[in-house]
Amino acid sequence: MDVAFNDPNANLKRMKSLLASTSANGAVLTVFPECALSGYCFESKEEAMENAQSVPGPAVEAIAQTCKEYDTYAVFGMLEKDADDLFNVCVLLGPEGLIAKYRKAHLPSLGVDNFATPGNEPFAVCEAGGLRIGMNICYDYSFPEAARVLMLQGADLIVLPTNWPEGSRKGANYLINARAHENHIYYLAVDRVGSERGFDFIGLSKCCEPSGDVIAEADHNEEAIIYAGIDPSYARQKHLVRIPGKHEVHRIKDRRPDLYSSE
Repeated sequence: MDVAFNDPNANLKRMKSLLASTSANGAVLTVFPECALSGYCFESKEEAMENAQSVPGPAVEAIAQTCKEYDTYAVFGMLEKDADDLFNVCVLLGPEGLIAKYRKAHLPSLGVDNFATPGNEPFAVCEAGGLRIGMNICYDYSFPEAARVLMLQGADLIVLPTNWPEGSRKGANYLINARAHENHIYYLAVDRVGSERGFDFIGLSKCCEPSGDVIAEADHNEEAIIYAGIDPSYARQKHLVRIPGKHEVHRIKDRRPDLYSSE
C-alpha cells in the first residue's frame, strides 16, 4: 500500500476498500503496513500527534465495522495518543471489534519513532478466527527475542507491519525467513511502498512458512496484494522428525535457557 502522508481519512477509506476486496477473495485476515493510517516521516511530536488517535477510537471503530460487515479480520498500523504519550501501534480487529493492540517495543532513530514512547506492554498472543497471532512492528524483527517470546506463547503466525526504507534490504531478504525457521512458525512482513520526505520505501512484502521457505511475496516496490494459506497445525508441530530415532529436532524442548544470559 502506498500510504497518503498526513491524511488519515484517505488511508482509512483505502483500507476499507481493500478489505472489501481481500475478503471477497477469501482472506480471513488482511494485514496492512506500519502507520498505514497516518504515514511515518513526521518531523516533530506535535506534527505526529495531530495524526494520532486513541485506541479504541474513530479509525479502530470504522475498520471494526468493516470487519463485521465482511466477517473478516484485519491488522493495521497507526499512531496512538495516550495522554501525553505517542505510541507506534498496530491493532488486530475482527467482527467482534478490537481484539488486541501492540505498541512497538524497539524504536530506531527514524521518522516518527524519534518522538514515540517505547512500547510498555508485554508481548502477547491472541486468537482470531482459530489462528493464534502475535504482532511485532518493523525494527522489532531485528531482535530475535521478540519473535521467540511469541512462539513460546503459542503463536502460529507473527505479523510484522513495517516501513522499510532503503538500507533494509538485507533484513527483508533474510530475517523474515530466519524468524520463521528458527521458531517454526508462519511470519508475514507487510511493507509499504512510495515515498515520504525523501525516504523511498522498498516493498518486498512476503510470508514465510515454518520451514523458512517463502510462500507468497511481492518482490518489488509496487502496490500489491499477496495471499498465503496458513495451516495452524503445521506451526504447532515443534517436534520435527526427519528420520525417526536418527534425525529429530524439537524447537522448544531442545532449548537451553539455563545457559542463556538474562541481558
